[in-house]
Amino acid sequence: MAKVEMKKIEIIALLSDSKRLIERLQRRGVVEFCDIKDERLVKMNTASNLATFEKHLAAVLSAREILARYAPQKQPLLAGLSGRKEIDKHDFGKTVNDVDDYLKCCYDIIELDKKTAAATASIGKNEARLDALLPWRDLDVDLDFSGTRETACLIGSLESREESGEYIQSLTEADVSVVEISRFGNKVNFAVLCHKDDREELLLRLREAGFTPPPETGSYTPAERIAEYEKRIAAQRETVEKCTQSIKAYSGVEPQMDFAEDYFRLRSDKYEAIGKMGLTQNTFIIEGWIPADCAYKIQAEFEKKFVTAIRVYEPDEDEEAPVLMRNNAFAQPVEGITEMYALPTRSDVDPNPVMSFFYYLFFGMMLSDAGYGLLMTVATWIVLKKTTVEGTLRRSLVMFRNCGISTLFWGALFGSWFGDAPQVIARQFGKEIGSTALWFEPISDPIKLLLFSFLLGIIHLFVGLGVLFYKNWKQGRKADAFCDSIPIMLTVGGVAPAGAGIFINTVPANISKIGLIVSAVGVVLLILTAGRSGKNIFSKLFGGVYALYNTATGYLGDILSYSRLLALGLATGSIASVINLVCGMMENPIVKILLFIVVFPIGHIANMAINLLGAYVHTARLQFVEFFSKFYEGGGRAFAPLTVNTKHLKFKEEIINE
Repeated sequence: MAKVEMKKIEIIALLSDSKRLIERLQRRGVVEFCDIKDERLVKMNTASNLATFEKHLAAVLSAREILARYAPQKQPLLAGLSGRKEIDKHDFGKTVNDVDDYLKCCYDIIELDKKTAAATASIGKNEARLDALLPWRDLDVDLDFSGTRETACLIGSLESREESGEYIQSLTEADVSVVEISRFGNKVNFAVLCHKDDREELLLRLREAGFTPPPETGSYTPAERIAEYEKRIAAQRETVEKCTQSIKAYSGVEPQMDFAEDYFRLRSDKYEAIGKMGLTQNTFIIEGWIPADCAYKIQAEFEKKFVTAIRVYEPDEDEEAPVLMRNNAFAQPVEGITEMYALPTRSDVDPNPVMSFFYYLFFGMMLSDAGYGLLMTVATWIVLKKTTVEGTLRRSLVMFRNCGISTLFWGALFGSWFGDAPQVIARQFGKEIGSTALWFEPISDPIKLLLFSFLLGIIHLFVGLGVLFYKNWKQGRKADAFCDSIPIMLTVGGVAPAGAGIFINTVPANISKIGLIVSAVGVVLLILTAGRSGKNIFSKLFGGVYALYNTATGYLGDILSYSRLLALGLATGSIASVINLVCGMMENPIVKILLFIVVFPIGHIANMAINLLGAYVHTARLQFVEFFSKFYEGGGRAFAPLTVNTKHLKFKEEIINE
């Protein structure tokens, strides 16, 4: 079906039905609300509601992260591939009554985590202070002791390798008494007594020598302070332990958190949509976009359920409708590739139906190993079959399954099964087997694959020009359809046989001559038509010549880009063959078996991963740069309806039916 036709919809209903009607619209997920600008209508200010819901949602997410940190749950291997849990709308409505309790649990978890963090930080500070006081533990006077009536006491530390008493005595001519408290490395902690009259001189000398006071001062001994810190640390550790156990006690409330998270997402989306509505005293008005194929079904359903007036109509010509792509099972998986580039505009066609075939084709050629393709196909098939994975991840898995089938096909044609593994394994048993290729081996005949890659590239480019022809013709620009596509096809297609003759000698001379004649016709048409928008004959002629130059250089570069089909295909096979060579090169049978057990799987998995990434990137590049540039503009906006945008739960009902 490709790009879905969009229509505008206007819904006028009673305010008393607003809650039920909007919730039903949300479950249907087919209407994108437009912001009504009519000044005659009242708009509801939902900013405070949205802020509240966002705050609660953030609290739920934070509580979930905290709980996972303190009480991690063991998840099954494929837990991340599980889809959303189904829930009936009536069960959902009943559970809503418990959301406040779920939210309270979340805030309690957050508060407990804050207490834990505060206590942990306090433990760190107190431990640092305790460690700083430990060298002073044996000081039996208060830390702020300054002396007696006739003496002065200085308490502190110095860097010294000498005996503290002799060293301090050498700093002054006064009589002093030094008590060494402790020594740590070069640092000496001490208390020195002197006469009061000598205090200032001694203090000056000590400061010049690098004297530093104790880390704390106060009317307590270090031992008393240390005991106090130890008591504080013990109390804080007890707090941490209690809070930790309290948080762990919430283990098992994850399903309630799932519900709360989805509930606040739904409420947030709903009130964002409500803020776009227009209100009168008794009614509300909704304007929006809706897919044409379900517009009248929605109209019939809602007119039956509510007192409402619904109008479905065509958008104005200058309105750019949002884009909704809906393709078959073959093309739908690659929609994400197009979305990475840009969504189509109103004038664009959906490129996915055409692009999908070439994407799978080129991906398979670039990876081109039947063993790797078989692994991809089987692995993705098992995941898709055994899990309920949804959304973008499911679409990607289906895409890689299709790419795996293509890889299996091309690998069988080229005879690559984990490289040359069949031949290497047979050789270990004293047997020689020939090529397993159903067509040919690229390593033995790379020129053949190179020319085939160029041929596919030309076909790919011509299909792009064909889409351009169709696009212009459909829009009524029939002259543009011919002039922008046919001359280029003739020019490039006519030169192709002569170009192939550069690499091989088997191109018939008659084919080359006919090709050159066709190319000459294309050149003439290109020169005559490409500059048709010029104002005079000279500008038209110059435009035609310039277009010929661009065609010659541009298409040559485009066609050469398809040599990456050869390069990546050879890289995969060559690396795989090297891995097999390493496994079979040892003479010792035990070592050889160990190499096959260890090196073979690890090497091929690494080779597959690296070249799978390369195939993914370069296949996309061929679509974006070579193919899309021929007909595709892009720049559309994705269709964003009010829907059940949940992460953990989904309603059992279908989109339209009830």
